[in-house]
Amino acid sequence: MSSVEHSLSRPSPPIPPIAKPRPKALLFDVFGTTVDWEGTVVATLDHFANLALNSASNSLPSVTRLHVDGVRWTDFAREWRHSYYEFTSAQAKSPSPQFKTIDEHHYDSLKQLLDAHQITPLWSEEELREICQAWHELEPWYDTKAGLTALNALGIQTCTLSNGNVSLLKDLCAHSSLPFTQVFSAELFRAYKPSPQVYKGAFERLGFKPEETMMVAAHLGDLKAASQCGMRTCYVVRHKEEAWDEDTVSRAKEEGWVEIWVGLDDTRPEVGGFVEVARRLGADDSLQTNDASLRPGGAL
Repeated sequence: MSSVEHSLSRPSPPIPPIAKPRPKALLFDVFGTTVDWEGTVVATLDHFANLALNSASNSLPSVTRLHVDGVRWTDFAREWRHSYYEFTSAQAKSPSPQFKTIDEHHYDSLKQLLDAHQITPLWSEEELREICQAWHELEPWYDTKAGLTALNALGIQTCTLSNGNVSLLKDLCAHSSLPFTQVFSAELFRAYKPSPQVYKGAFERLGFKPEETMMVAAHLGDLKAASQCGMRTCYVVRHKEEAWDEDTVSRAKEEGWVEIWVGLDDTRPEVGGFVEVARRLGADDSLQTNDASLRPGGAL
């Protein structure tokens, strides 16, 4: 038995299941909650930048090379991610007549960022498409698969509820064999979270009352919108994912409208996350995984 497997099998302090009836379905945010978007996206940007800069057949202008030297790909990736927030928030408030998918947004916003950083010649159109494909191949957090498996074993439906388009989400699930029972996308409801249309569309499609469902996310804004639609809520803290400031987060915790709160410091670091959610909903306390590639605090 590996050291990780051994640590996962250690008994932990018992946490009683929640007092309310167990939800019939959990609906999961995906980017940042289920998968670690940053690691894959930064690695992809860095890889393609190195290919372009070191290609014997690619004659980049010297001014482009100069500007590329000033780019930190971690910061660039976060700008790309922030553009997603701005786009979906704007669409939730005032939808465009023509629905635009997240794949389309990722491509357009990448081109805009390259222009803003004055490095447009760095990549060809084909390379831009390949880079955008990184969002289809994000790695799950270390607890994701084990937690989903445990929740499914409890008889709870596990569904994505993401702003990502359907094809993107299906690719993500296939890439890492994520055992969701259903894949729901905002695209199905022609709106973007935090529009009520998305949350209501999801629990109505499931045929459940809102209080029979629970939204799981690493973003309190997502959960607040879900709770206003009558859904129950579960907050899973992920590193650098929360957009709200510390005071607002603390106030939300004190107000108590989040039913299950899984922090980074109140669970065993080698499991935590979705596994802890399953434990709080009644999964066996000896819950473990046979995946020896698990490592605390990171993605698979």
